Amino acid sequence: MSSAMQALLDILNLEALEHNLFRGRSPQVGWQRVFGGQVIGQALVAAQRTVAENRHVHSLHCYFMRPGDPAVPIIYEVDRIRDGGSFATRRVVAIQHGHAIFSLSASFQVDEAGLEHQLPMPEEVPAPETLRPQREFLATFGDQVPENIRRYWERERPVEIRPVHIKHYTTHDKLPPFQDVWLRATGPVPEDRAIQAAVLAYLSDMTLLDTSTFAHGRSVFDPELQMASLDHAMWFHRPHPLDDWLLYTQDSPSSGGARGFSRGSIYSREGTLIASVAQEGLVRLRKK
Repeated sequence: MSSAMQALLDILNLEALEHNLFRGRSPQVGWQRVFGGQVIGQALVAAQRTVAENRHVHSLHCYFMRPGDPAVPIIYEVDRIRDGGSFATRRVVAIQHGHAIFSLSASFQVDEAGLEHQLPMPEEVPAPETLRPQREFLATFGDQVPENIRRYWERERPVEIRPVHIKHYTTHDKLPPFQDVWLRATGPVPEDRAIQAAVLAYLSDMTLLDTSTFAHGRSVFDPELQMASLDHAMWFHRPHPLDDWLLYTQDSPSSGGARGFSRGSIYSREGTLIASVAQEGLVRLRKK
């Protein structure tokens, strides 16, 4: 297991402070703010700690209100909104420096049988083994890759990313706002549905907002853009082990008002639709 993957599992193991009160920490990797996926995952873990083991998350809805400070622990306060016969609802507020920085509402359900269908995985997507690993991509394109992208991709991370298309990283052409990205954990994820859901929530915040910049010849690494997640919603359709590559297929129906909106579907390699995601984020042109 990579040290980054072990660090992710460690930070998802929150410290219980009091009834409904938990404390999480951030990895000290030199980031200026806490990665949004980390706060989503930790808040989900806090909520899960307060529900019965036979109830599993089926949806979550989040708002990012302030950037998180990686140097300071995050306090997660859980409000047990409701425990019904089949469903349970929780609200979590993340607090730093005396202020709320993030909120999450999540719903949990007992497993039930019902009607089943899903949209198929996109066809003709190349297998992840045929795509270049990040380090090989950096070596091949050399000086075409901006330094900030190089530093980002060279850092050890708990998730390996292999984008199907890389043109938006090396050109300012206006491209269709679609992308397919293969994702894989860099170490084994425990066979525990609660932990798997938290890891899936963590990686769901990767690359999604970036899709809203393609139609404008931009990318998330553009120094002229100020970008940050504003809200994030996720629906967990089917439990699935995170022991292989996942396809994250994304599109951006709209951008405007200094905001970009993106949607994503997460499939297993064999085509099972595991989860759906929607996100709106700040996409603001910096004033010169």
